[in-house]
Amino acid sequence: MRQKSIAVIIVAAGKGERASVGAALDPKQYRRIGGKPVLAQTVQAFLALPQISRVVAVIHPDHVARYEELGLVDERMMPPVIGAETRQGSVLEGLKALAPIRPDFVLIQDAARPFASPQVIGDVIAALGEFDGALPALPVTDTIKRSLDGQQVATTEDRKQLLAAQTPQGFRFGQIFSAHMRASTIRNRQFTDDAEIAEWAGLRVALVTGDRDNIKITHPEDFARAERILSGDLPMETRVGTGFDVHPFEPGDAVWLGGVRIPHKAKLKGHSDADVALHALTDAILGAIGEGDIGVHFPPSDMQWKGAASTVFLKHAGGLVAQAGGRIVNLDVTIVCEAPRIAQHVPAMREVIAETLEIATTRIAIKATTSEQLGFTGREEGIVAMASASVELPRVD
Repeated sequence: MRQKSIAVIIVAAGKGERASVGAALDPKQYRRIGGKPVLAQTVQAFLALPQISRVVAVIHPDHVARYEELGLVDERMMPPVIGAETRQGSVLEGLKALAPIRPDFVLIQDAARPFASPQVIGDVIAALGEFDGALPALPVTDTIKRSLDGQQVATTEDRKQLLAAQTPQGFRFGQIFSAHMRASTIRNRQFTDDAEIAEWAGLRVALVTGDRDNIKITHPEDFARAERILSGDLPMETRVGTGFDVHPFEPGDAVWLGGVRIPHKAKLKGHSDADVALHALTDAILGAIGEGDIGVHFPPSDMQWKGAASTVFLKHAGGLVAQAGGRIVNLDVTIVCEAPRIAQHVPAMREVIAETLEIATTRIAIKATTSEQLGFTGREEGIVAMASASVELPRVD
């Protein structure tokens, strides 16, 4: 008997705004968990299975460069498809891309569910031998109330009849493609998932047992839960690192501080852009995870770092935290100088740091003070920065 061909559509065309806090962070499917972007985690969960023959990602038109940066190299990966304004429309675009190869089965997966297990995927595929469609689901454990106005309870639902749907949802390709095409002609109605379209089209949809860890990352706090899942729910511990840096002035017309260019009568002297604030902060993060200092990772003797933006160093330190299964809890930076004036630039600095490390601006504090005209900073010969970083890591006894 011929082995069934199985294709996967990864729906990644949303902007993921509900999962962002503070700074304009990357969409949730491109943010990192366990040192790897969510979308990459999701795709690789399917590429790890030899029975999967094709995978196509449906992405937002603004995210083409971000997607290419994922480096998803596998002969089964198809070129990404540009999605529509709605999830339903994006799935249809994915189905159209698969139409020329016409697989036997198609699995439709939310990009924000990176933990679809081989067991769940296998159970969905197995059910397609008997049914037109299948989806993983879990019993609802909370009591469910219905309200007509959002203020008063109208009735209590029978939770024994209620299930929480997950993805991947699997279907026989020709049937779900036809159902989606028909559904696209209906005005003023959007279906909540692909199983609802299948139900509407009269297809038989089976239930298989879902997985509690097969979460959909929707809100900011879901990233912390995702990290715990990846670490196997290991107990976490908080570590603290400190950083200190100083750079003298030399002739110039601006200084780099906190990733922001600030006009001044001089510039800071250094091998890179001499961003004293980001150097201290990078050292603080590296110290918290026991990874030495900035000079170990970016030696000043290496000419490739001549004039480099210090955000490169900071991003590297943040990546090491993610690779260790950790997360940055908070950062605190103090800049000491008589001039230039720092306060008006603090919001921009926090935005740069937040975007570089993919954390919320609420986790970052930047303060500026003078040395009351004492010492070399008081004589305006240079700038000092001090930083501390709190990092949560899996505990190792």
